Amino acid sequence: MPQSRFDRWRAPYAADPALSRGRLTPEDASPTRSEFQRDRDRVIHANAFRRLKHKTQVFVFHEGDHYRTRLTHTIEVAQIARALARALGLDEDLAEALALSHDLGHTPFGHTGEEALDDCMADHGGFDHNAQALRIVTRLEKRYAEFDGLNLTWETLEGLVKHNGPLTTPEGLPTERYRKRGVPGAILDYAARQDLWLDTHASAEAQAAAIADDIAYDAHDIDDGLRAGLFALEDLRSVPFLAGLLDDIAGRWPGLERSRVIHELGRRIITRFVEDGIREGGRRLEALQPKDADDVRRAGHAVIGFSGEMAEADRAIKGFLFPHMYRHPSVVAVRVQADAVVRDLFGRFTRDPDAMPGEWREGLAGAEPSRIARRVADYIAGMTDRYALDEHRRLFDVTPDLR
Repeated sequence: MPQSRFDRWRAPYAADPALSRGRLTPEDASPTRSEFQRDRDRVIHANAFRRLKHKTQVFVFHEGDHYRTRLTHTIEVAQIARALARALGLDEDLAEALALSHDLGHTPFGHTGEEALDDCMADHGGFDHNAQALRIVTRLEKRYAEFDGLNLTWETLEGLVKHNGPLTTPEGLPTERYRKRGVPGAILDYAARQDLWLDTHASAEAQAAAIADDIAYDAHDIDDGLRAGLFALEDLRSVPFLAGLLDDIAGRWPGLERSRVIHELGRRIITRFVEDGIREGGRRLEALQPKDADDVRRAGHAVIGFSGEMAEADRAIKGFLFPHMYRHPSVVAVRVQADAVVRDLFGRFTRDPDAMPGEWREGLAGAEPSRIARRVADYIAGMTDRYALDEHRRLFDVTPDLR
């Protein structure tokens, strides 16, 4: 069946699945799906994707059924990314595939788990969730007969590692984010096999997925924080952008019940940021006049982003959430306990790899410490919150309840 079966309107600067740079292991084309649709579907069917259901953002899994997990966050990001892509003439399937895969490398217990594991791995190359996501989709998923990983297209892998911008300068030096510790070895190792153009920006689709992540975080962390009682609606008025939205809601529906106010606020946050991203992205693309997706990559700056006004609103929201939510005493107490769980597990497994299940300890007899540590990090990073606590109970006499 000809590739034109999948053709739709795309802007010239959109990634085109018919022009994909392909997969590391060549495969025959699908008669029913484009290359980026296949990538999206492979991510959805991956073990790592299903585990996101029991990995938390800020709250631990038993806090309540209405708080976000990594999976619900990922679904929200995918919806926003598709909306941005559709409005800007981008490939929606690639944007969705990148949104669905962007959190695959996260550890249990949110950023606390990542920070603890990174510290444990300090002498062995560190731990970075973007690099871990790449390891998952290129090595750790073992489902297919012909290859390890998911054998995703170049465009999806490129977007996965570069959705936040270039990793190296044109001279090959690490960018600011990686200047202290260098680009993670997993990314450099893979790029040596398949050049991912680490010194350029990613496609416009990857950039859309990146700002969709920011939009989703801003909206749902406010929603979760309000529902958890970490702060009050009136506290949000310290952020002028949010004060304006609350005034609009109060003016339209005086006396509206609190739960509906919270929902209306979340709707407006998402709408304002999405509409701004579409306008600002359109403005930047019009100024750049890119002839193809590579012109976007070589632009030297992001082409999908917020206007100055909305970028300031984004900073102000994050500035509010940091002390009021991420560093709230009740959350910090759980973070301390979760940090201890990860460090305990890492210490035990590195001292005694045989304490891990058979497939994880296979081939480690006499291995170098760094190889053992990386295997342990892979094992722990793949755990859900619940499984990490179960493993801790199996190995230790006392396990915190994370409350």
